[in-house]
Amino acid sequence: MDGQFDGKVALVTGAGRGIGRACALRLAAGGAHVLALARTPGDLEALVAEGGGRIEAMIGDVRADATIAAIAALPRLDILVNNAGTNKLQPVLEVDTDTLDMLIDLNIRAAFRVAQAAARVMVAQGAGAIVIISSQMGHVGGPRRSVYAMTKHAMEGLTKAMALDLAGQGVRVNAVAPTIVETPMTKPFFEDPAYAAAARAMIPLGRVAQPEDVAEAVAYLASDAARMVTGTSLRVDGGATAQ
Repeated sequence: MDGQFDGKVALVTGAGRGIGRACALRLAAGGAHVLALARTPGDLEALVAEGGGRIEAMIGDVRADATIAAIAALPRLDILVNNAGTNKLQPVLEVDTDTLDMLIDLNIRAAFRVAQAAARVMVAQGAGAIVIISSQMGHVGGPRRSVYAMTKHAMEGLTKAMALDLAGQGVRVNAVAPTIVETPMTKPFFEDPAYAAAARAMIPLGRVAQPEDVAEAVAYLASDAARMVTGTSLRVDGGATAQ
């Protein structure tokens, strides 16, 4: 693992917790200098302390113009892990406008702007790898997930179209589509015994994914081992969408 990303600069959004945190640590372990972007200084402070001197905190909100400008102004960027996002479970008939707007704003609009700003830096230097954190809900549907599934289907479409736009300019774009992952965001869901049982029952491998499972897939797609891979979505779902 050591040296896999030596000399590379990586940006991970939503890096304070869960999948983003695991991705930041994995890339740093491979030798990358990681810019860990999140809104929570305390989470970033703990992450930097664990990063072996290879993680730099970048406090900001991906929905803010100032954050997008800061990304666009980076002198170098080799890897983007476009991870920041959220979810709120609601039956489709109960979705309120605030929830609809929140998920679209963060999961689609902000994710697109981050990817666009990062891509401009990568195109200018002639190389780069973008990994978008999608979801198995970008390939299927699910109860109480109408808006979330909609946003993740959008990210799958962005992955394909952006990959085609940038293929001739040395930039690869791929997605990772995890099943349900045990993170701080999903912890309240797992406090419902019925939810926890259903989550495990839907995964043929019989276990819920951990953030490190996703981070390993991200590391592959960001690495030179995936130099001929672009425009695809790697499902880290324990077989859930194969049924």
